[in-house]
Amino acid sequence: MSTDTGSSTDGIDGESNPDVDTSIDISTENTMRARSGDSRVNIWLLLGANRLHVTAVLALVVFVAFVALVSYLPPALLPQLRSSDTIETMFSTMIGAIITGTTLVVTIGQLVLSQENGPLGEQRSRMEEAMDFRDFTEELIGTPSPADPSAFLRSLVDISQERAEAVRDGLDHIDSDQLQWEVEEFTESVVGNSETVREQLDDAEFGTFDVLFAALNYNYAWKIFQAERLANDHEEDLGQPEDDLFDELKTALSMFGPAREHVKTLYFEWALVSLSQMILYAAIPALVVAGVMTTVVNVGTFPGASFGVANLIWLIGASFTVTLVPFLLFVSYVLRIVTIAKRTLSIEPLILRSSQR
Repeated sequence: MSTDTGSSTDGIDGESNPDVDTSIDISTENTMRARSGDSRVNIWLLLGANRLHVTAVLALVVFVAFVALVSYLPPALLPQLRSSDTIETMFSTMIGAIITGTTLVVTIGQLVLSQENGPLGEQRSRMEEAMDFRDFTEELIGTPSPADPSAFLRSLVDISQERAEAVRDGLDHIDSDQLQWEVEEFTESVVGNSETVREQLDDAEFGTFDVLFAALNYNYAWKIFQAERLANDHEEDLGQPEDDLFDELKTALSMFGPAREHVKTLYFEWALVSLSQMILYAAIPALVVAGVMTTVVNVGTFPGASFGVANLIWLIGASFTVTLVPFLLFVSYVLRIVTIAKRTLSIEPLILRSSQR
């Protein structure tokens, strides 16, 4: 769905009508990447890619960089690496780092999850608040609130689109070219964004990042601001029925904010549990490799060279990379978590990114 601001409505051509100011920014792109101007690679690395794939890419970069620097950076470091003392010191240090880092990360994960624990009264209060939200959503959408997170978000997107179209249809009798152009632009933007997000939510399953990624693409805050601006700027043209339509639209849009934040919180907890599991799994082979390198490998291990690089360097580089895997897992998961947190600092209609203001 195009978001160009030169569309026409009811025979009104905004570009040719001198009474219509088309310089007002109303429409936005339908995806977070397009709105922010970030590259596909940057979005892939920070958000979109499977965290295990990112970890593998980081590990490959570390391995290649280590082998290249040790082999070709003057002065050559091979004589130092051929020393048994250097190998033992290097990997004995890694053993301590792995144990300490693994314990710290798992502890942090448990602290975050500890907020889910509490006495019966707190759990009952949480349940009542959650059910109140679901009951209000049921009144809003006219059907029972879906249990699946992607379907729940999709229902809120659907009702927001329906109410945006209701605003357009409810204001089509007002004789104001400027208002008609702005409302049409706004509605097209809502519909286009809704269709994009709906398609992304259709096959999304919670436990993956797909549900939250689709939710991030729906810029409800900008839509709330535009609804408020339209109602205020054209107050003299609007009556009570039209104001009610805008209020109903804002209600639907404002429900998406806390729903997205709830899904985000659940995803953070899910990701931290997964991170703790992955680090525990990766720490065991990392400790084994580090232990073998400190006790078995010496200057006489793996003599010769392959592809112009000493076999000992290949061995040390691969072993060093394996011992770094727990840390690389931590980096890949935290990159996504902090990026999401930065992009969702505000739940109300406050636009923090300069590219969206």
